[in-house]
Amino acid sequence: MTNRSTGTRRPPRRPAALLLAAALAAPLLAGCGSKGVAAPAELRASAPASRPAADPAEVAATATATDAFGLDLLHTLSARPDAAGRNLVVSPSGLATVLAMLLPGARGATADELAKALHTELTPQQYALASGALNRGTPSAGGLTLRQSDDLWTQQGFPVQPDYLATLAAAFDTGVHPVDFAKDPEGSRKSVNAAVEKATEGRIKDLFAPNTITPATRLVLTDALYLKAKWASAFKPAQTADRPFHKLDGSAPAVPSMSQTGEFKYAEGSGGIVGEPWQAIELPYADGGLVMDLIVPAQGGFAAFDKGLDQPQLDRILGALAERRVDLQLPRFHFDTSNELTPALRSLGVNAVFDRADLSGIAKEPLAVSTVVQKATVEVDEDGTVAAAGSGVGVAAAAAPAQDQTAQLHIDRPFLFLIRDTHGGRPLFLGQVADPAAR
Repeated sequence: MTNRSTGTRRPPRRPAALLLAAALAAPLLAGCGSKGVAAPAELRASAPASRPAADPAEVAATATATDAFGLDLLHTLSARPDAAGRNLVVSPSGLATVLAMLLPGARGATADELAKALHTELTPQQYALASGALNRGTPSAGGLTLRQSDDLWTQQGFPVQPDYLATLAAAFDTGVHPVDFAKDPEGSRKSVNAAVEKATEGRIKDLFAPNTITPATRLVLTDALYLKAKWASAFKPAQTADRPFHKLDGSAPAVPSMSQTGEFKYAEGSGGIVGEPWQAIELPYADGGLVMDLIVPAQGGFAAFDKGLDQPQLDRILGALAERRVDLQLPRFHFDTSNELTPALRSLGVNAVFDRADLSGIAKEPLAVSTVVQKATVEVDEDGTVAAAGSGVGVAAAAAPAQDQTAQLHIDRPFLFLIRDTHGGRPLFLGQVADPAAR
């Protein structure tokens, strides 16, 4: 398992070519079977001796793009009929990372659709390097623990392209686990889930549900993100009290709400940014440069505000924050969200990767994404925040369309015709027949 936390030195790793050779040596990996839930022995691909430096401008652009992608994802999930009035948490960084791991293996329309959904115009390799650099940008320190780990799980003996492995190693320090999806898909699923659970301190369990990993699975990409952070200014438990919280359905149950008065970055507005009154505050965490931003629309305006918020508007809200003394009350909250994200990605224009994928940068065998999943959890209390997310992409052998032995063509309706020059490709005649009996 690869735990990425800047400031921790890593041992030398095997070059990608040796990694691939080892992955092909299935008999030697028999001891790495996936009958239990322990993660198999990990093979390592190493980044080049000198990691390609990500352009700071590309890293900044990727951060902005991830914001936009996250808002798209949030809007899509919150618009579902079953989401009305429900809590929802997603990890844009986690999902964008697993898609950044997939993107270097995509070609043609498959790559174009992924890039468009991710709001990036960078090449797949640039985007991967920028994503990896972005993920390494916040070191753990003092009251902050932040870990992100990325792994590739492959079918034993499956020939992954060396260039693809090298890109993942350079960008994400990706660990590679050979497992036997074909003979033991359930055991392999448990191994993947156990590794994600371990990386998230037990917060994310069963990332992949039963039957989402099948004998046709060839590889799985996972990202595990864990955060534990203390507030720079902790809330005093003695000031927590039950206070009414006005829900979307009009009810107002009493919930435990924390309270403190202090200097915070704060902003408020009405009409100029998203057309609805709002208030916003930034709560800093101790040691590490992380903050939690809270944006609160006026009572009755949540739905319209949420629908109208986009990435440029979010930037303007956050840019308006300025120091001010604030009397703050904040409910404690703790909830989980689990999503199979194929429908959400399709609604964002990502279709080819599921239907007619070109993932030839990963392997020569026809492949298609079979599932995209994410589980996330967040807990906010007087001391700080604990949050975790697991994101995963399953890639399976693409099913060939069934072919009948005998084709049938009964021309019993209007049709078009073309007479063309097969040498130069010139269309000599083009027409339609609507009534063969007419003169």
